[in-house]
Amino acid sequence: MAFQREKQSVSASELLQAIADGEDIHLSQCTITGPLDVNRLFQPEEKFQIDKLQLLETESRKTLILSQPMVFDKCFFEENTVFGCPWSQPDSVAVKFESDVIFNSSTFKAQARFRNAQFCGIAGFDGCNFGGVVTFKAAIFHKDAKFRTAGFSGYCLLGDADFRASARFTNTHFAKGANFSGVTFRDSTDFDGVYSSSRAVPAYDSVSFGRQRYGEDESFWRFIKQSAQEAGYYHRAGECFYNERRARLRAKLYGPNYDLLSFSKKLLRRVAAVRLLPELVFGSLLFGYGERPVRVLAASALIILLCAIMYAQPGALVYRHGDAEPSLLQGLYFSTITFTTLGYGDLYPSPHGFCRILSMAEAVAGGCLIALFVVCLAKRFSRG
Repeated sequence: MAFQREKQSVSASELLQAIADGEDIHLSQCTITGPLDVNRLFQPEEKFQIDKLQLLETESRKTLILSQPMVFDKCFFEENTVFGCPWSQPDSVAVKFESDVIFNSSTFKAQARFRNAQFCGIAGFDGCNFGGVVTFKAAIFHKDAKFRTAGFSGYCLLGDADFRASARFTNTHFAKGANFSGVTFRDSTDFDGVYSSSRAVPAYDSVSFGRQRYGEDESFWRFIKQSAQEAGYYHRAGECFYNERRARLRAKLYGPNYDLLSFSKKLLRRVAAVRLLPELVFGSLLFGYGERPVRVLAASALIILLCAIMYAQPGALVYRHGDAEPSLLQGLYFSTITFTTLGYGDLYPSPHGFCRILSMAEAVAGGCLIALFVVCLAKRFSRG
């Protein structure tokens, strides 16, 4: 049996009773009047018939199991839409949707609360407009979660949500910010075109990506970077830029659909990825894409010290008028002036052995690393 309406005004009480009776919900271009709050089902004064309602109850929580599919196509919700717990009792009620739940192109004028909800089927919120606070905190999405082109006029709470399949937020608009703290993205993610019109940077502490090795987090970090830049948090924007570029490099190393390739094609793709070795070594590990100047200093100090040890060997250096007495301090002095291409002319590498080759290589490395360090500093202090 299905509860079907099209282009009608439907009371929330009538809809809640249909949900409690286990009827399939198919509404198209309807207006839902009154608060659509599942907590009303348990209030004696409401007098709902809940004999057919599947309910798991423990000492601390009630879990409503809604096995029917629900489709709300281009509907308008006038008041709060609550498929979760009250604000005052944050873990008292949870809703488990066992079938697909589709709200595509619907408008939520007030709050929309899905805290602790479990979406066992597809969760479709494409094109939705949320006028008030929205919460999916601690929600679990077992299949695809779709929020493409959605508009969040109020604050969006997604903390501790678990996306076990793909999560699509393409071209979504967060007007007052969002909270992604503790969110787990286990499969592919898409944040291309997502933007925030406020100066509030989305919270992203402890966010994790199950397919991070394939660069699935690239678009997420690009979104956070752009939000941080517009808000004036340039250091945070730099960190997100670093994460974005690393994700992009991983995406190029593996390429699209890497898991679906045969062993031979995977091997060929890894061989082809050798061309990315300079970017991996210099761009990511050494340079940190301009966000890790300390790494350049550490590499410089290491080269100077290693070369100093080689120059401290007997016969490695000569004075202008004779052999130099070998010592680590002497080698460190010559290594430093060679690395910085200063060269006082009082010491020379020995014409015998490999010291001349070593000094040439150190001078080239010094010039490159000094230039990299200057670029790092210029990049970090010229933002804004």
